[in-house]
Order: sequence, then C-alpha cells, then structure tokens
Amino acid sequence: MCRNITVLRGLEPSATAEEIEAAARQYVRKVSGVQTLSDATREPFERAVAEIAEITTRLLGELPARRQPPATVPPLRRPEVRARIAARQAR
Repeated sequence: MCRNITVLRGLEPSATAEEIEAAARQYVRKVSGVQTLSDATREPFERAVAEIAEITTRLLGELPARRQPPATVPPLRRPEVRARIAARQAR
C-alpha cells in the first residue's frame, strides 16, 4: 500500500527522529486520506503521527541489525530534498 515509504532499518547512521516522523506522517496521510489539515483533522492526525513514530522508534530499536543496508537513500538524506525543505521554511 505505501510503496513510497522509505526503509529505515539498517541505515548508517541510524534513522533520525526526523526521518521516523516523516515516514509516520506519510503513512497516516495514506491510510487516512487526509492531505491538508483542518481544525477537525489536526489533533487526531498529529496524535496518530506521534504514536506511530513512537512505535516505529521502538520497533527499529528492537529488531536485529540488517545484513545489508537499504538499497535507496532516504529522502531526508538527499541534498536536493534538504535544500527544498530549507527553502520552504525560509518563506
């Protein structure tokens, strides 16, 4: 269902809280169908993101190490994505 969510297990260095939160946010967007937050959707959406990020952090901490690193680089580690985020935040 969520083919675009990046594999976070086995990254060197380990997945950051920001990467875990981004994956959780993408998952919640996909399963809820909520793309733009409103007053009615903000609280349950953000609560779900926080809970899934917490569960994901715990899961990644409990799983054994991978034999091979993931085949793709997570988006938040790509310079062009970081530049887009910085430009958006500067506005």
